[in-house]
Amino acid sequence: MHLEKNNLRYFIKLAYNGTQYHGWQYQPNASTVQETMNKAFSVLLNSDISLMGAGRTDTGVHAKVMYAHFDFETSFEIPKLIHKLNSYLPKDIVVYDIIPVADEAHTRFDATKRTYEYHINTFKNVFLQEQSWYFHQKLDVDLMNEAAKILFKHTDFQCFSKVNTDVNTFDCTIFEAYWKQKNNQLVFTISANRFLRNMVRSIVGTLVNIGLHKITLDDFNIIIEAKNRDKAGFSVPAHGLYLTEIDYDYITK
Repeated sequence: MHLEKNNLRYFIKLAYNGTQYHGWQYQPNASTVQETMNKAFSVLLNSDISLMGAGRTDTGVHAKVMYAHFDFETSFEIPKLIHKLNSYLPKDIVVYDIIPVADEAHTRFDATKRTYEYHINTFKNVFLQEQSWYFHQKLDVDLMNEAAKILFKHTDFQCFSKVNTDVNTFDCTIFEAYWKQKNNQLVFTISANRFLRNMVRSIVGTLVNIGLHKITLDDFNIIIEAKNRDKAGFSVPAHGLYLTEIDYDYITK
């Protein structure tokens, strides 16, 4: 029996299909993952529980891995609570684990790396309409990978950020960025220490323009240096985007 006593803070490892939600973060008059999770934990623990997420995903974006934390002092059996949560929660949210952590641990501020994937279908797939963006035009994937390498030369990504966003800095450290194609599936993977709002979707849209030979590699560099969202490409649809990993120094994958 895994019974936790007198622990204050817990991390939750979860995943969700974001199709039916207006993102992670609570919004009045809109269904969100955070609100749904808060309700489930509050009901099952018979206490007012408010989760803090590792970040926020936009409307329609999916998460193969997401972390949130909550504080609770009364003892409970972790496997039993996970089972109850997965029975109570809707079919598009799953809890994988609940992890006791130090009281000062924080899912948002302690994350050292976040990874996203963007999925493109190059041939119409009726089973992936809400999980992948259907784009049938031929793309120069090799050139898109050359462009992705340019991201490593920069740290200021204001040009890919949603305008009027409330951040102190537009600096991000990119750890990896590459495209892989297998048959009709094209996937872009990008990881960084942090991401700006709408950043991945606007990067992908700009790289798609490169793949269509609408802009050059030199243009891509100039766009980043311009620090102007209007210079960058379009934002690809949300339903092809997945948060796939969040790394912490004190949690083993």
